[in-house]
Amino acid sequence: MSKTVELAKSLISHASVTPDDNGCQAIMIERLKKIGFDIHPLKFGDVDNFWATRGNNRPIFAFAGHTDVVPAGNEEAWNTKPFEPTIKDGFLFGRGSADMKGGLAAMVTATENFVKDNPNHEGTIAFLITSDEEGVAVNGTVKVMDYLKENDTKIDYCVLGEPSSTSITGDVIKNGRRGSLNGVINVKGQQGHVAYPHLAKNPIHFIAPALNDLCLQEWDSGNEYFPATSFQISNFHSGDGVTNVIPGEAKVMFNFRYSTETTKEELMTKVHEILDLHKIDYTIDWSHSGYPFLTPVGDLVSACVSSIQETKGIEPELSTSGGTSDGRFIAQKGTQVVELGPVNATIHQVNESVLVQDLEDLSKIYCGVLAKILV
Repeated sequence: MSKTVELAKSLISHASVTPDDNGCQAIMIERLKKIGFDIHPLKFGDVDNFWATRGNNRPIFAFAGHTDVVPAGNEEAWNTKPFEPTIKDGFLFGRGSADMKGGLAAMVTATENFVKDNPNHEGTIAFLITSDEEGVAVNGTVKVMDYLKENDTKIDYCVLGEPSSTSITGDVIKNGRRGSLNGVINVKGQQGHVAYPHLAKNPIHFIAPALNDLCLQEWDSGNEYFPATSFQISNFHSGDGVTNVIPGEAKVMFNFRYSTETTKEELMTKVHEILDLHKIDYTIDWSHSGYPFLTPVGDLVSACVSSIQETKGIEPELSTSGGTSDGRFIAQKGTQVVELGPVNATIHQVNESVLVQDLEDLSKIYCGVLAKILV
């Protein structure tokens, strides 16, 4: 068994359900110390993080990732025990195997191999690791980035080991992500008997035409990197579950996944304009999950593409699709950021798994990227 697979199995065997690291970072730190890394443990609240560096010069190339995983769910539905890593038919099974302990293992072994061949490499290799990515993400990467800013440290290049690939490891590089804006509309009506609608005000009737307009609205057309901004209603709550009472209020939850062609302020303004046209008695509670970011073709993207071509013999696709990641916190500081990791077909599912060979290939790809940036 290769050292990448051994390390992945070791990490998977620690049930690090968010935000509990449960000893995973200690395993990584021990390996990094042996090859000359300086370790800076950073605990914020109940979240363990660390920043590790080897070298003192620019550019700073960082691997970033998270040791926390989502809960295993119904363990009886698994074919193997979720926190007992098992290899079967060429796959490594276990919670976090793809998201993202396999990626973490490949980062560490790639760095070990690179340092062995290039002990006096240029620049600085860094690791930014958190256990607060799958949860609320308030005491993890965002706080580490604040720490780096306070210490006048700026990351030049960053690779996250998130599972970015679709069918073959390396077939997709996420070189950006859409922004995420959430809203909760609270519509006020007046409760009453359905037989006497003139004595009531039905909030569902008030909000329905406005929701139709919101769904039909073209927010932007996207661009060469991003699809058009998407508006989606995720929840609608109203009434007491009976058929003869007009509800007194309604609540609608929605989300924007937006491109760089618009801003959260523009989206918020347009939503209010549409609702106001319908003369609805409402309030909106807004929350913003992350700004869109983009790393165009340049040093980092080119290094990743070239390394994938050399290792896998394929031409990767550049994509900004999917959800958010901690890359949104890192990219805001002007860092070139990409996500490059294993196939994402089973992430957050029962029987999560990753091809053993993919972990070997991913370690080689990461090592190649290091060589192209720091040699």
